[in-house]
Amino acid sequence: MGRAAVVKAYADIRAALAVLNAEVDWCGSESFSVADPLAGLADGCLDILAGAREVEAGIAGLKAKAAVMYAESASAVAGPDVPVQAQEMAVAAEVGCVLALGPRAASSFLATSHAVVSSLPRTLAGLQAGTLSWSHAVVMADEAASLGAAGAAALEAHFLDPDAPDAARGCPAGELPAQRFRVKARTWRERHHAESIEVRHAKGVADRRVEFRPDQDGMAWLSACLPADQALAGWNRLTAMSRSLQGPAESRTMSQLRADKFADAILGSSGSSGSSGSGDGSSSSNRTSSGRGASVTDAIDEANGGDGDTGARDSAGVNGRDGREDLPSPIRAQVLVTVPVFSLMGLADEPAMLDGYGPIPPSMARDLVANGAGSFYRVLVDPRDGAPLEIGRKSYRVTGAMRAWLRMRDGKCPFPGCSNNSLDNDADHILAWAKGGTTGISNLGQPCPKHHKLRHTTGWKPTAATKNEPPGWISPTGRHYTSEHQDWEPTRWPVLRNADQVPGEAPPGVLSDLVQLGISPAEDWLQWVLHAPSA
Repeated sequence: MGRAAVVKAYADIRAALAVLNAEVDWCGSESFSVADPLAGLADGCLDILAGAREVEAGIAGLKAKAAVMYAESASAVAGPDVPVQAQEMAVAAEVGCVLALGPRAASSFLATSHAVVSSLPRTLAGLQAGTLSWSHAVVMADEAASLGAAGAAALEAHFLDPDAPDAARGCPAGELPAQRFRVKARTWRERHHAESIEVRHAKGVADRRVEFRPDQDGMAWLSACLPADQALAGWNRLTAMSRSLQGPAESRTMSQLRADKFADAILGSSGSSGSSGSGDGSSSSNRTSSGRGASVTDAIDEANGGDGDTGARDSAGVNGRDGREDLPSPIRAQVLVTVPVFSLMGLADEPAMLDGYGPIPPSMARDLVANGAGSFYRVLVDPRDGAPLEIGRKSYRVTGAMRAWLRMRDGKCPFPGCSNNSLDNDADHILAWAKGGTTGISNLGQPCPKHHKLRHTTGWKPTAATKNEPPGWISPTGRHYTSEHQDWEPTRWPVLRNADQVPGEAPPGVLSDLVQLGISPAEDWLQWVLHAPSA
């Protein structure tokens, strides 16, 4: 049937859209609910939204297949005499005109389409089934781009195959907002990339830069690509500084305060005797002996009870791990750095996890632990299941160790789609204390202030949690939404051999060089369980 079949299919789709629009406009042939028409319409609109999401995903998969098939057909028709680059430009131009996309957007769409159709079969199947959106497919293609065929297949299996040995737990990938899925996919990629994270990080450090982008209404963006520990440290400093300035007489919001303090730091207009420059052609940020402006550091020190004179205490910058001048940026004690023990000992190259960012190189984690010990939380836990002990009904207050564990368990606000991992998240009793709820990990959540208020002012309610899984949520319409789970993986055990052994003779995984350090009774007991003497 060819073209006639295509025309008829799209005519049927347009007719179906007309029916759905009539239903939304309350002009359908029958009401969603005779007993309560208004409530029925509200629930029916949610059904329409859910169906539209599935259809949009299917259409996205269709567009990807059609674009790839067109590119291949056009190349075959053009013949071998047309240069490859010229043919790709021609194809991108044609697709861009049909879809009303610019040249870059059309080329990006074609690249993602080719990756999905040719090398990501589970992603294509998810689009066609309506369980993944095009935004999810873009994330999958981006993260799989440098993994190779085997790595891309493993990435797909982890998130899209429920029967995979190491399948992702909790909320399915397609039910996560695309930006949250990107965070989880990036974390998996960092752990399983064939190239060492230290090598890739060194390349990233070499590409560090500051970018300027004009915006509307006389505004502009000034952003920097920095090592993660420095960037997060700077953000936490700005946040703490801004929080210390809030009060009844301060009318600026947190966002405005952060922006003002950022401008003060780079322009040298606060906390220093200079105005905007040193007058000798050098950068205004080189006013102190530490090689950086004093305003942000001194203000944060004062906010934490210090004397504000951090510049006098800091020595001149020294060469860091990447050969550049090391500008100290200690992270405050509220930030968690979760380091696999073998990476901390320098025996493995497994990434650590920086709270609020994700995987970081083990060298960065060791540096944070060694030079900013306050940032490294050691949470003493029950060795039987790895969870902090309940404190029952003896206390309403949540201990600092339990708050740290909540952050380790949830990673962020547990409301679906929320990315807030701010230090301002609340510890909230799921079953209220007044109704008999205990102050224990399994009865606590850490919603951000916005979703904490949503819980107590609307019909949204959290579901039960466990020591290892955050609470889900039930909407006022009765729909259940699963929260995102942390994607923890077992620590990788390095292969160690005694110096007197011939390389290659010891069986893989032998830890004959590992010694018992006796750090704590709980860890001594756990070591005994893992390596119990034979009878």
